[in-house]
Amino acid sequence: MALTSIYDPEAVAPLWQELAAVGVEPLTTPEQVEAVLGAQSGTVLVVVNSICGCAAGSARPGVMLALQHSVIPDRNVTVFAGVDRDAVNRAREYMAGYPPSSPSMGLFKDGRQVFMLQRTDLQQMTDDQVAAALRKAFDEHCARTGPSVDPEKFRQLQPYRSCGSQIPLVDRPS
Repeated sequence: MALTSIYDPEAVAPLWQELAAVGVEPLTTPEQVEAVLGAQSGTVLVVVNSICGCAAGSARPGVMLALQHSVIPDRNVTVFAGVDRDAVNRAREYMAGYPPSSPSMGLFKDGRQVFMLQRTDLQQMTDDQVAAALRKAFDEHCARTGPSVDPEKFRQLQPYRSCGSQIPLVDRPS
């Protein structure tokens, strides 16, 4: 049985669209996650997105900055905690050895996880520190030429920097 969304998907749209604007592909089903991570070839950055303040303050802006680096992963994907719950659970199965955490991000190379930032890390980091940690991991494990989007387009983007804790829960009949 599929898990239902906790948050209104329309209300969280700006929280994943900003990642989409820099080339991060939203995955909404476990099958999509399996197709990407099960391929076990190339490099993949997986971002477990969230409505929390550290996602807005450091995680998403840090990913956006990191993807403007000269070296980036072959693929960049995101799953949204509390919305695409089955996709998130499938992605977390690949993040073995780490407790469930949102936001979080892992880098995979040829099917093996080679880097991880968990919520406990992200809560203590600025967006620049997240970007620096990701760029270091990209330099060590990736080969695709960046940036993910044209620098002029990137300059026009404004990250959604507020906590999403006011996002409404999905209305469920009693």
